Amino acid sequence: MCTRRAAEGDRGAYRRGRRWGLLSCGALLAMLFVLLVVRLTGLDAGSPLAVPVVLFPYAAVTSVLALSAMIAVPALRSRRSVTVAALLAAAYVALLAPRFIPHHQQQVPPQAPELRVATLNTHVGREDARALVQLVKSERIDVLAVQELPSAGIAALAEADVDKVLPYQELHPEHDSSLYSRIPLEHGGPLKADTAWPQTTAHVTVAGRAVRLVAVHTYYPLGDAKRWDRDLTALTSVARDSGPDTVFLGDFNASLDHAPMRDLLASGGLTDTHAELGKGWARTWPADKGLLPPLVQLDHVLHGSGLAGISVGERTVPGTDHRAVIATLALLPAEERWRERSKGSPS
Repeated sequence: MCTRRAAEGDRGAYRRGRRWGLLSCGALLAMLFVLLVVRLTGLDAGSPLAVPVVLFPYAAVTSVLALSAMIAVPALRSRRSVTVAALLAAAYVALLAPRFIPHHQQQVPPQAPELRVATLNTHVGREDARALVQLVKSERIDVLAVQELPSAGIAALAEADVDKVLPYQELHPEHDSSLYSRIPLEHGGPLKADTAWPQTTAHVTVAGRAVRLVAVHTYYPLGDAKRWDRDLTALTSVARDSGPDTVFLGDFNASLDHAPMRDLLASGGLTDTHAELGKGWARTWPADKGLLPPLVQLDHVLHGSGLAGISVGERTVPGTDHRAVIATLALLPAEERWRERSKGSPS
């Protein structure tokens, strides 16, 4: 009798555990489904939904883990839940896989001229100025874009002898973004576009070709999602009119999963250097949490079809909450520029 009651109790506990397990899995799958729908339909544009979308890669990992758990644990297994989990995982992987596969198809000529650029949000001038100047030296940076660099930060960089390595400067602390360059800057000034604060732009001449630079710092979706969306829409219009020899670099406050960012790439004719080179899960923010690594990529180097990414990586500069992004870009010959433009930009 006692054995029978114990067995019945075990079966009851198993059924209750299975019920709660299936309910928990169902809730998780529902959340993954909602986020997938937002990503596919672009509902994050101008919406607070832009905040959770930044975690889309983590949701992709969660979908694969959930599928594995449902297959491995009998109490969580049901034909319906496994089917739904498999479809969700497949959709997530399909959306993310392209950014882990190098898109660069053409051969860059060995003697193609190169431009080495870097971008850093200085966290309102809290970066270690000497460390940043040392980074510029060691990485042989041609052009540095900085965001959130106030007048005090400019003075700190000057004291750290930035003028000796990047003597040409387009400084606009009042507008939140500035440019430093080893190469003479031309046609510099605030960008005329409907952004929360003016973006700084200038041209450099590389091997006889003028390359347009735009130091980007957009508004952030957590503060005002509509303003953030308008910033990226305005930059899309600028990119569309800028030609193939263009580099947009800075803190976009957006990941590749945000609809306005994907529009900037596709409609603006730009390519994200990380995705182009198959480094699709770079993380640049927040970089000031001690042992915790950065979670998401908000800082990017985007370029037009006249250029191709050769290398890209991130570097830590003490004092700031963003990691620097450094990229080497090659200027393509005319025939390769046409080929890249005809293929379109990967998104």
